Order: sequence, then structure tokens, then C-alpha cells
Amino acid sequence: MPSNITEYRPKIKLTVGAQYICFNEGDANGDWDEDAFESDVSKFPTVVQASITDEADSYDVYASGAVYDSDANVISRTIAVTNVAFDDKTIAKMRGESVSTKGVILEGGNGERPWFAYGIVEMKKGGGLVLRWFPKCKLTENSDEAATSTASHSDQNSTMNIKAYQYNTAGNTDVKAPEIAGITEAAFFAQPLLTAAEVEALIPNP
Repeated sequence: MPSNITEYRPKIKLTVGAQYICFNEGDANGDWDEDAFESDVSKFPTVVQASITDEADSYDVYASGAVYDSDANVISRTIAVTNVAFDDKTIAKMRGESVSTKGVILEGGNGERPWFAYGIVEMKKGGGLVLRWFPKCKLTENSDEAATSTASHSDQNSTMNIKAYQYNTAGNTDVKAPEIAGITEAAFFAQPLLTAAEVEALIPNP
């Protein structure tokens, strides 16, 4: 019997949207704790480009002198973000640096880099949003660019690399809501979301 063929025509990407950060206070030992997120979520509509790359643990199974099977498990994801600008106090906190009550930052040092949840928005052509929370993240590196002003404009961007780790026993790294009708950006990023049930609770009743 012939099989049924269903054609899909996904919307193309239009632009990257805002990014969101919510710090995790950790447990008594400083480890990530799903119940220890701060109440404040910071929104930064400053993203020029964002790319997400899987870091997988792959292996081959051999039998009879040949590869019998292979598999790969995603153990983390690297999020590379270019910003047109970024808040100095927030990046200092992400780096584990000291910020005084009057805003003075002591850079470098041996401070422990805190856990945080990272959110990002992708906008589709013709409407529709792809919303993602990465609940368990740490900043791995960042750079800041500055140059003299000239007669013509040139971007002076900041970049940062964020590593998103598995946050539950199933090995998940992020929660993604791809163009789900009724879920608004504001509702999705009101707090970090970790489960499908938490996302589905945002869908209005018909």
C-alpha cells in the first residue's frame, strides 16, 4: 500500500529577538537548584546574532571487526551571542565579580561564576515566535570591543559564550515553545520554565 506523504513548509527565520537572564542562587553548597531562581528576570533587546551548538558525546559499537551501531548524547549546548551593547553590572555578576553598592566593579579575581537561566527569542517571517529557556547555564567567556569614532558608523559589539547544561535526570538542556498559539513572550519569560507542563499551563483555554 502507498504511504501517506505530508508536506511541511516551515516559516523561515526573520530575526533574533530579545534575550532574558534570571540568576539562580543555588543551594547551600552553591550547586544549581531548580527552586532557587531569583524573582527578577532581566530582558536585553540587544542581540545582533545568536548561535546554538550541540556538544555531544558520540561513540561507535564494534562487532565482527566493523561498526555495528553508533550513538550520540547531547551533554551540553554552547550559546554564542553577539550584542550591540550589554549591561556592565550584569556581565560582572555573570563573571562572578564584585560589584559595590555604588556600582564599582572589581574585575577578574577568583569569584565563583553563578548559575543562571538564559532565554532567547526567534521571530519567524509572517508572524510566530520560537521561545526558549535554558535553565542551567554559566558564562564561559566574553569579550568587549571598543574603537575610535569615524566619519562612517562601525559596530562595536560585545560577545559572550554561554554553556547550557543538562538540568534534569532525562538529560534535557532547554525548554522550547515553537510557535505555540496563545503563549506570549511576556508570559513565557516571566520566570524560568523547566517542564512541558509549565509551558502548557500558559496556553489559554479554548
